[in-house]
Amino acid sequence: MRFILFFALLIAASCTQPHSKTATLILHNGHFFTADSAQMEATAVAIENDRILYVGDDAGALALKGNNTQVVDLKGAFAMPGLIEGHGHFASLGESLRNLNLLNTTSFAQVRDLLAEKLKTTSPGDWLEGRGWHQEKWTESPGRTVNGYPYHDDISAVSAEHPVVLFHASGHALLANAKAMQLAGINGETPDPKGGRIVRDASGNAIGVFEENAMDLITIPYQEWQNKRSDAEKQADFDTTFQFAMRECLRRGITSFQDAGSSFWQIEQYRRLAESGQFNLRLWAMVAQPNLEDLNKLAGFPLKAGNHHFTVQAVKAYFDGALGSYGAWLLQPYSDKPDSYGQNTTPIETIEAIAKACRDRGLQFCVHAIGDRGNREVLNVFEKTGIQPNARWRVEHAQHIDPADQPRFKQMGVIASMQAIHCTSDAPFVVKRLGEERARTGAYVWRSLIDLGVHLANGTDAPVEDVNPYPCLFSSVTRQYRPGEPAFFPEQCMTRQEALLSYSIWNAYAAGEEALKGSLKAGKLADIVVLDRDLLRCAVLEMPQTEVLQTIVGGNVVYKK
Repeated sequence: MRFILFFALLIAASCTQPHSKTATLILHNGHFFTADSAQMEATAVAIENDRILYVGDDAGALALKGNNTQVVDLKGAFAMPGLIEGHGHFASLGESLRNLNLLNTTSFAQVRDLLAEKLKTTSPGDWLEGRGWHQEKWTESPGRTVNGYPYHDDISAVSAEHPVVLFHASGHALLANAKAMQLAGINGETPDPKGGRIVRDASGNAIGVFEENAMDLITIPYQEWQNKRSDAEKQADFDTTFQFAMRECLRRGITSFQDAGSSFWQIEQYRRLAESGQFNLRLWAMVAQPNLEDLNKLAGFPLKAGNHHFTVQAVKAYFDGALGSYGAWLLQPYSDKPDSYGQNTTPIETIEAIAKACRDRGLQFCVHAIGDRGNREVLNVFEKTGIQPNARWRVEHAQHIDPADQPRFKQMGVIASMQAIHCTSDAPFVVKRLGEERARTGAYVWRSLIDLGVHLANGTDAPVEDVNPYPCLFSSVTRQYRPGEPAFFPEQCMTRQEALLSYSIWNAYAAGEEALKGSLKAGKLADIVVLDRDLLRCAVLEMPQTEVLQTIVGGNVVYKK
């Protein structure tokens, strides 16, 4: 009996401390949150090349030291699995960092002034793109409005020689100047397209704002102008945008990014960059909503390139719009716009056809749905398609879910890919849009879903919000946008541990990659972030100010403060 016990202990020791191997990098004297339920905390991690070799105490890690091992004393710093952005737009993030960024504007006058300044360095006749304005977040009146939207006059006055398109922060509306509308042929007779609205005043005149599918009226001529560039120019521009986005993610401790919709052309560019070794982070991408005639192209997926740096195994579609632009599809009318239920932006039949193609090819299907009607209809499509519980199909945003539909996520194994920062960013206008009762029982109900056993993902939807994960983690545990602001139905808060799990192993699960990343465990990819404060124990008000000390991807330090 003693021999059997000794033999069992010997086997256990050999599993946790593989002395036959030598580490290339050892991090010790730290405080590690591992996100591994079998061992949630540790003081040291040993790495061999791009994989984790050991997680445990300092003595166990240092026992794996060889002549060429790099040993780093973390001096008590907090570290955790590299953060995973669960829903964002990678190329758009890069573009937002290069173009006119309006995310922090607090008035329409500020938008106009920033535009005027940017135009000083823009060649006459060139289109100018910006993004990030939100009429509900302005602290000063923009003057004349329709549904809170400003007229284009102020921006047209400073941009007579340039067509200008300024995308709403949500990405579900835009503001065009007079020159852009002229080039697009917009006049009083232009009809609203299905699933979209040209915002007009009482006289029927377009004020310059285009919602949902009506945005195409402006973006098509804008794309035609962009397409005049040579292939080499487009590729060089894409590569620059890629570098902007990657640098920003790595400095924020984001080692993996789940991209919510890339075109077939963009996917080919990412593959090229991955195969040529230019990725320093991991990108998991969804194919942007394909036309029905392009469903045969899905035969080329799943796609993996660059040693786990680029993966495509999902398809994205849009079912409705955003709450801020009255596009979320609701079961009951908007409280502040009682003539509207929002927009169904893609016909149900189209969503069903894409769902069947994904099911038949073993791809994840990720559908944007924000309103309670949108969420219900998506769940109906999933149910009709007959998906398996472990298919990892996702509802992207899942912001407003009728209480009757919340248990269906668990029953079907559907992932609620929610963005905590959306909740607190939208909070000032949610009750106005939905009313108190709908907001309380169905808006951003991540506590209710967690308690039901639903798998959640978390993220920022960058560049809709800043890609910085630490304000989002703060929002997750406080339901506040900034310290000191009112909490939005705080009974729906996550715990701190849940918040960290939602940015690590939960997001890995949502991509079907939990065996590869998302926790610090022997055999997994060595993706780690070292921070300047302990996110489990620091004062909660400090969380948004968190700084990254080091970002490690595949055992390599790719960012250091």
